[in-house]
Amino acid sequence: MREVRASRGQGRSPSRTGTLDLSRVMLLVYVLAALELACLFMQFSVMPYLSRRLGLDSAAFGYQQTIFGVLQLLGGPVFGRFADQRGARAAFTLSFLASSALYLLLAAACSPALPGVPLLFASRLPGALMHTLPAAQMAITDLSAPEERPAALGRLGLCFGVGVIFGSLLGGTLSSTCGIQCPVIVALVVSLLGAVLSLTCLPTSTKGASARAQSALPGKPKASVFDLKAITCLLLQPGVLPVFLVKVICGFPSGLFMVMFSLISMDFFQLEAAQAGYLMSFFGVLQMVFQGLVIGRLSSRFSEGALLRASVLAFSVVGLAMALMANVFHLCLLIPGLVFSLCALNVATDSMLTSAVSASDTGTMLGLCASVQPLARTLGPTLGGLLHHRFAVPVFGHVQLAVNFLVLLVLWRQPVPPKMDKAW
Repeated sequence: MREVRASRGQGRSPSRTGTLDLSRVMLLVYVLAALELACLFMQFSVMPYLSRRLGLDSAAFGYQQTIFGVLQLLGGPVFGRFADQRGARAAFTLSFLASSALYLLLAAACSPALPGVPLLFASRLPGALMHTLPAAQMAITDLSAPEERPAALGRLGLCFGVGVIFGSLLGGTLSSTCGIQCPVIVALVVSLLGAVLSLTCLPTSTKGASARAQSALPGKPKASVFDLKAITCLLLQPGVLPVFLVKVICGFPSGLFMVMFSLISMDFFQLEAAQAGYLMSFFGVLQMVFQGLVIGRLSSRFSEGALLRASVLAFSVVGLAMALMANVFHLCLLIPGLVFSLCALNVATDSMLTSAVSASDTGTMLGLCASVQPLARTLGPTLGGLLHHRFAVPVFGHVQLAVNFLVLLVLWRQPVPPKMDKAW
């Protein structure tokens, strides 16, 4: 099986064999996404404690986060274009190999016999090519019909939840019982397994025949993977830029809080590594519930524009609650609203944006979408550290409330654009 024809997305009735192949590929994509996210959260759970053990202060920790964010910000659109041109198999394999390189360097940084600080900073470099989740979103988008796309993308939230739960629990538990190097080694082994599965079990391409024909027109020159003009032109297509800006602006304040969460959990909530892991696991459980049970049902009853407005409204309410919280119990009360907001915003905007571009450009579009979170990781450590130092934790709630309330006012007055009935 070298290619999977996305017959659902092209309005044809797939054969029974084709349906089985399609289901197996989609299941494998979900499994690979869960494995990658579990490894990523194992890394996140040990990074602040490893930095502290190596003698780095909060500013140096922020520099690491910024480097990782910049690399992912720059690599996301290029990786998406690579996925469009080379296919799902090459994209997943490249991402898992990059992850393996990162965890290998991170494991070396844990060794007392090696220069830990340079290796710790060097381990951020492969992050430019670690984009398994956008690759999974591209494959799911290619293999699902437009009307099924929000629910199919929502099920990736189950993978995210599994990754958060098992990654955070394993990271915190293994580092406490077996040493800080143990979760990193486990992540390295799992990433190598993911690379093997991607190379041997995934089809070469998940694009439909029409998309492949469109990308290989006789008179059309083949654009380079690094063609930034072709990447940015996607944002100028009708209906794309407004939705993309809403995704960036509304998601940035919560991203700022999440970037600083590891330090906030240590300094403000006084949590140990295992306790922070339990809290992130709670976050993951809610992610699974909302994206697996709630968002899919809501997307079948309400338009994507209604989901978008609901997410921005929920962000505003959560921002007010965040400004008033004083302890971990308050945080646990507001996390469900925060998770719902993130799930609804990501599913609605990803579905709207991939529907607005051609099938041959879905990977590039999702690569641009994947750059939103690295943007928060790029600006977050510096901006978040400054805000936290001068105004303390409630400032994150004030920023989230103000930004999302203004966006909500704009969305409420926005008319429905032609040909994008579900966009607003």
